[in-house]
Amino acid sequence: MHSSSVSYTKVFISQLKKDLYLSALKRSEWLNPLIFLVLVQSLFPLALGADPALLEKVAPALLWVTALLSTLISLETLFQEDFEDGCLEQMLLAGPPFFVFCMAKLFCHWLVSGAPLVIICPLLAASFYIEGEALWVMALSLLLATPSLSCISALASALTLNARRGGVLLSLIVLPLYIPILVFGSGAIMQSLAGESAQGALFMLAAFLLLSVSLAPFVLSSALKLSISDS
Repeated sequence: MHSSSVSYTKVFISQLKKDLYLSALKRSEWLNPLIFLVLVQSLFPLALGADPALLEKVAPALLWVTALLSTLISLETLFQEDFEDGCLEQMLLAGPPFFVFCMAKLFCHWLVSGAPLVIICPLLAASFYIEGEALWVMALSLLLATPSLSCISALASALTLNARRGGVLLSLIVLPLYIPILVFGSGAIMQSLAGESAQGALFMLAAFLLLSVSLAPFVLSSALKLSISDS
């Protein structure tokens, strides 16, 4: 049992290193969403003016909506190349359980697309006059929510591998599932700005995190197997 757990760890680390290396080579796939995020969140204060009350009022919704939309840009290619070159089928036929491969893909997706949001969004929030405790609540809400977003995004991407116009279908699947995270994420910031406790919203984001992280690798594994069998 100990040796199998060690082998699973080696497979996980090996796949993670491979995906991170490929992501470093294809910088546009993870830079474009970040550039979109920075441009949109930087232009809105210029368009709305310098009214602190107005900017503070729209900031939670705007910051979260742009963060969610930026994650949609690179979703279509998440598994596409591995699917086309036969890597997914090879991993399915290999010895280690397929969910180990899925866990590595999920973690890499979060490192490339989710973790930068946790860092960049609080930095951009200064232009919306968000500071103090609300800034920490925003960072914590993003830290709790972005892994769930990666899990949802990966599952939708796996389900649309064989679909024509998969990008449109992918958006239709993902956006409704994003809504609870959007509501509680922006709600936590609004409650903090209003001087209220944001613990309730943060606890809900933590619950989504535990549920998605515990179930996503196995559900994603089944979805990818279904896509491979239908190809």
